[in-house]
Amino acid sequence: MTASNGGPELEILAPTGGRTSIPLEPVPFLIGRQDNNHLVLRDNRASRNHARIVFEAGQYWVEDLNSRNGITVNGEKVPRSVLLDGSVVGFGMEESYELVFRTTRQVGLRTTAPPAGLKRLRSILEVARTLSGSLSTDHVLASLLEAAMSVTGCERGFVLLREGKGLGLRIGRDAAGAVLGESDLKVPPEVLCAALDRRRELLSMTVEEYGHIVCVPLLRVSMAGGEETAVLGSVKDSVGVLYLESRQSRADLSGTSGELLQSLAVEASMILENARLIVQERLKERMERELDLARTIQRDLLPDQFPSTGWFRACGVSVSSAQVGGDYFDLMPVGEERWAAVLADVSGKGVSSALLASFLQGVFLAATGESTSAATVLERVNRFLLHRTNGEKYATLVLVTVDKLGRLVWVNAGHCRPLLWRRTGEVFELRSAGLPVGMLEEATWETYRQQLMPGDLMVLYSDGCNEARNAAGEMFGVRRVGETLMAYAPQGAQAVANGLRREVEAFAAGEEQGDDLTVLVVEYHG
Repeated sequence: MTASNGGPELEILAPTGGRTSIPLEPVPFLIGRQDNNHLVLRDNRASRNHARIVFEAGQYWVEDLNSRNGITVNGEKVPRSVLLDGSVVGFGMEESYELVFRTTRQVGLRTTAPPAGLKRLRSILEVARTLSGSLSTDHVLASLLEAAMSVTGCERGFVLLREGKGLGLRIGRDAAGAVLGESDLKVPPEVLCAALDRRRELLSMTVEEYGHIVCVPLLRVSMAGGEETAVLGSVKDSVGVLYLESRQSRADLSGTSGELLQSLAVEASMILENARLIVQERLKERMERELDLARTIQRDLLPDQFPSTGWFRACGVSVSSAQVGGDYFDLMPVGEERWAAVLADVSGKGVSSALLASFLQGVFLAATGESTSAATVLERVNRFLLHRTNGEKYATLVLVTVDKLGRLVWVNAGHCRPLLWRRTGEVFELRSAGLPVGMLEEATWETYRQQLMPGDLMVLYSDGCNEARNAAGEMFGVRRVGETLMAYAPQGAQAVANGLRREVEAFAAGEEQGDDLTVLVVEYHG
């Protein structure tokens, strides 16, 4: 069959009463509920990919694509059938779309008069069914758009949403459900945006070039809890516009039609607000998963056993905050008569900082050797961070070594100063200065030394300890860290670590903290 006068067309009979003719192109021509079809069936009973029309051996054929309800041609259910002039294609459902195949393209766009009250009701019921059964925002908006055209008798409709200071097309359909794009929108979006910025009520006008136009602002909806909603009343709260046009007749905005159109606009606004809230919730869930992963990484980095007998003893604790940072501590023997300990805090929060802390652990283990000085270890860590992060990440840390003779050596790279408790009862800070590692390539660190006596004990801690805040905004502070150290030190390293954790948590009294609480205590027994 060879089509003349520009080729065949499909006359689309919509369930709401709309009748439109469109060219049958391209071929294969896809039909279904999913938005990527050439003809979108706004009926929840239709399959996503319901049918297609193909051209084979000089004839057009319609084929069922394993749809739920199948297809009919002239009332007979068939899997595949040739199309002749006047063939009527159905989709296995009552009061749904029908297609009339025409061998020649008709001139102009044909529509029926505005639907009667029964068809208006049918369109509203279809919207209700779509709202209850669809998870796709675009699908529901398209259904609302079709209902708006059915209620008013308009032939084309568009939903445009705010994008920055302008409007962008979200979805467009004609009365038969065919997809419309930006090129089909004859009124420039900037003109609609200007009108939207000046008013919040329905705008109806006739423009000679475009026909009769109806614009309904979509105002932001505030969810008040339960089933209550409130429509915000300022034009600055508008999120977009429902745009309808009719070239054949004036849109029906009388009485119930106008009220239904306003109700549909509110429904569209609620859909968009729900979609926004869902996106926010998914983002929150993704962040929570990232934080949980970071906490797991941090927990796995920490040593699970501590030396508790002999000349060197230690204990550490780390409590994750709601906002995960990159705290890390570790211990390792260096030869038979020396131990090394490190406590670090990587800048930033989340998985990236936790992962970098794991890299830092690897560098610490690799760089700390029996003949390697503490300053050399920091220089290697500094080069590693600069090479891997290009200066975008840095870490503060304290590295200490203690040998069997009580010789304490430490370097401090911008971290909280450790506190040393003497068996005599005095407490003082191990003063030192130095830049964090990963900031500057030319950075250097000074090495400090101190002779320990049997029973001396030292506390390394992160800023999540001294900067912990209570409900009044007061910080725990270095003074309280020192007082806690003096109170628990006679009982040993484990008592100090656990006691400091309890004191900080009691001080904070449940207030959410911005940093992890990390403490490492080392004890020399000679």
